[in-house]
Amino acid sequence: MAELTTLARPYAKAAFQHAVAAQQLTQWSGMLGLAAAVTADNTMQACLKAPQLTNEQKGQALMDVCGEELDQAARNFVSVLAENKRLELLPEIAVLFEQYKAEQEQSVDVEVTSAFALNADQQDQLAKALSARLRREVRMQTREDASLIGGIVVRAGDLVIDGSVRGKLAQLAEALKSRV
Repeated sequence: MAELTTLARPYAKAAFQHAVAAQQLTQWSGMLGLAAAVTADNTMQACLKAPQLTNEQKGQALMDVCGEELDQAARNFVSVLAENKRLELLPEIAVLFEQYKAEQEQSVDVEVTSAFALNADQQDQLAKALSARLRREVRMQTREDASLIGGIVVRAGDLVIDGSVRGKLAQLAEALKSRV
C-alpha cells in the first residue's frame, strides 16, 4: 500500500494544484471519485489488465465509461495516467486528493461508532467537542455497534479514541495479564 501511495502522490498533488488554481475542488473531487469507482469495477479491471490493448485504448475505455462527467482537463489527466501505465492508481489518487482537499478546507471526516443511537443533541455536542479538539470543521458519520456494550469509538484519520466499555474491558484484561 505504501508503494501505491508513493506512486499516486505526485499525480494527486498535480490534480489538486490544478483544481485549486481553477477553483474547481468540488468538481475535481467528483470526477476523480467517479474515475476511481469505474477503475475499481471488476469489468474495467479486466480491461485495464488486457495485454492486447494499448495504454491509449485503456485510457479511452475509461473515459468512454465516465462519459461527459469528465471535463477536458480530467480527460487529459486520465490520458497522462494511461501513457505512464498508472490508471490502476486512480483509487489511491482520489483518496489522496480528498485528504489534500480536507486539509485545504480545514475539515476532517470523523466516524463515530456507538453502542446505541445518538440523538441530534448528542451528535451536536460531540461534533463541537471534536471540532475544538481537532481544530477543524468536523464532518461526522455515525453508526451503531451493540458489541461495544456502551460508550463510543471515534476515528478521525489516524486518530482513534476508544471510549467504549468493550475497549475499557480489553485494557483491564491486558493490565491483569501483564501482572501475572
